Amino acid sequence: MKGIVIGGTKSGCGKTTISLGLIAALVKRGLKVAPFKVGPDFIDPGHHSRITGVGCRNLDGWMLSQNFNLDAFAKCMQDADIAVVEGVMGLFDGYDGRSEAGSTAQMAKWLKLPVILLVDAASMARSAAAIVMGFEQFDAELVYAGVIFNNLGSKRHLQYLMQAVQDRIAMPCLGGVLRNQDIAIPERHLGLVTREDHPLAEESIDRLADLIEKSIDLDLLLDNLPDIALTGQIRGKPPERSEKTVRIAVARDNAFCFYYADNLELLEHQGAELVFFSPMVDRNLPENIDGLYLGGGYPELFAGKLAENTALRNRVKEKSADGMPIYGECGGFMYLCQELVDLNNNRYRMSGCFPFATRMFNRLKALGYREITLNRKTIIGNVGLTIRGHEFHYSELVNLSRDVPTAFAISDRSGMDKAPEGYVINRTLGSYNHLHFGSQPDAAGCFVENCLIYRNQRN
Repeated sequence: MKGIVIGGTKSGCGKTTISLGLIAALVKRGLKVAPFKVGPDFIDPGHHSRITGVGCRNLDGWMLSQNFNLDAFAKCMQDADIAVVEGVMGLFDGYDGRSEAGSTAQMAKWLKLPVILLVDAASMARSAAAIVMGFEQFDAELVYAGVIFNNLGSKRHLQYLMQAVQDRIAMPCLGGVLRNQDIAIPERHLGLVTREDHPLAEESIDRLADLIEKSIDLDLLLDNLPDIALTGQIRGKPPERSEKTVRIAVARDNAFCFYYADNLELLEHQGAELVFFSPMVDRNLPENIDGLYLGGGYPELFAGKLAENTALRNRVKEKSADGMPIYGECGGFMYLCQELVDLNNNRYRMSGCFPFATRMFNRLKALGYREITLNRKTIIGNVGLTIRGHEFHYSELVNLSRDVPTAFAISDRSGMDKAPEGYVINRTLGSYNHLHFGSQPDAAGCFVENCLIYRNQRN
């Protein structure tokens, strides 16, 4: 087995496009690729999975422990020939300016994988060699598989850059990619469009694969990659219960598609049978369910369809009033509120479990890692439990009611306190925070346990 990390000199240098192209090229060669994404990203992993046909796993040096990351990596590599790990931000960018904590470089060293350095060489010539040299010498413990220049103006441009780095750096130049708008993936306010809204067509995947084959010396890369050993890296998640004790309905459609694979897997390990439904089109909830999980996504883009589905909205509110455990995060939380107000001041009725509204803005309202500490008993844990996650949204709450208690004391990754959150009504818990259950596996067990209590009460 082999593996590679795609690291960039900065955000926006083309990591996702090159990663997708490399994955597509490797798959086209007949290799079994295990895709990974560093950081709290939901969108890129969907495109990785579209090409490989297997789930993409998030790796994160702040939300998750080193052991959890190694466990996730080892498990997903069991049937793979090669791992492709797409990095986050610039290669060395992490929590602060003094350490590598939370960076792509840290993850590469944890996984013991070499790095492909991706350089956006637009409007750059010999100076690119200085950038590559600086990255190569910045951390002597990091291993490089080579450099790829992106956003080139011409083949002559690449030749110039190869001459510039030839005698000054140790890593090989694997090639360069010409500027090409035809392979760009559309973007919107939370990043790239999702796999659900913009699934890569087979023609697009072939085009990405061909681009990499023509632009990069893939044989040189593969020949120089060292074999990796996973011995001792598979660390124990709890064994999955043989019998499913509860049924949890999970919202999954174009409006709600942001889920960590680990969150769903940990619920299953705790004895949950997951059944998926669409708040956009399904007129009723799945039968015989004991809990609801509404993840994040883009409810604001499908607010009309969500509002028109009155039967489903009412059913969710009824289940909330009945005491069913319901957990909603970010987009799912917005659906649990009374209404959603878009940029044009149009108002759309949501399920109304919480008596306040959310309003969209054309600018970012919150972004960053979060650690939450429970200050009251909830469906995902008892007082004092800490869970890590992140927050990223363009909306905010309006018409807040003091009658709705909060359960989360929140701090960011620097330790600075944020406004309390995590709203609780009955057994319904809603928050803007995307929590990763892998940071606190007891959360999944507690949610399942509360669903089991509800099931017994219902019966």
